[in-house]
Amino acid sequence: MKIAILGSGLMGSSVAERLLTRQCELSLYNRSIDKIAGFSAQGAHICHTPTEAVQRSEIIILLLSDADAIATVLDNIDLTNFHNKLFIQMGTIAPQQSQHIEAQLQNAGASYLECPVLGSLPEARSGKLILMAAGNEEHYQRALPLLQLMGETPRLIGETGQGAAVKLAMNQLIAGLTATFSLSLAMIEEYQIDVEQFMQIVRESALYAPTFDKKLERMLNQQFSHPNFPTKHLAKDVRLFLQVAESLRLNTQALEGVNRLLDNTIAMGLEDTDYSAIYAAISPDRK
Repeated sequence: MKIAILGSGLMGSSVAERLLTRQCELSLYNRSIDKIAGFSAQGAHICHTPTEAVQRSEIIILLLSDADAIATVLDNIDLTNFHNKLFIQMGTIAPQQSQHIEAQLQNAGASYLECPVLGSLPEARSGKLILMAAGNEEHYQRALPLLQLMGETPRLIGETGQGAAVKLAMNQLIAGLTATFSLSLAMIEEYQIDVEQFMQIVRESALYAPTFDKKLERMLNQQFSHPNFPTKHLAKDVRLFLQVAESLRLNTQALEGVNRLLDNTIAMGLEDTDYSAIYAAISPDRK
């Protein structure tokens, strides 16, 4: 199976590590070649153009930051020989954007499957991502052996756009849970209540989410470096959710507050840190 990854940022690089350990024939393209040069020693072919990566591969994974980045890459690919190529879009984009990319690739003779992922870098490296595919059943079956290397239980959600919608819904939960937990934790700290006692109560309740414990130490120690998912990317996804929700006439007042909170976090210079840095914006006077 000849595979290409277009976009080798945090997630793309982690997926590449996983596929190389599974002896996949892998071609990599990234706008900044220096960021992926080290993969050459692990057996990957480093491509200097996206066209080269596509030409060398049967299945092409798109792991780019947003729909604009995908459009930029696709606009720089020679579209004359796309037959028998399967593109799998794994980033977080809007349903309508995914449908547009599908139409563009189909017009060029390629196949398309959307398959956004849930999980961070450790899950990508260990093959335990949650995979939410949507689109043509035949394309899904063709991609399934590859998807099973990346996640234990890939699932086909439905038609193109529905996987993207599920991913937006999940990332909205990430933002909401992190913001509300941060606010509660800030009150606990302000009243000098034993945090572990508070956490024991939370864990025993129906309110508990494992992400609370995953982010607790970062928040208490105000240590947000080395992110698995940077604040700026969560902020992008929240804005995208708000745009889609507006078209559906959903009431987004609660999320609009979280969006402003993320803007404040970024204004503090924390855009490249872990998204748990939301806590710093909720409790800016704590050191």
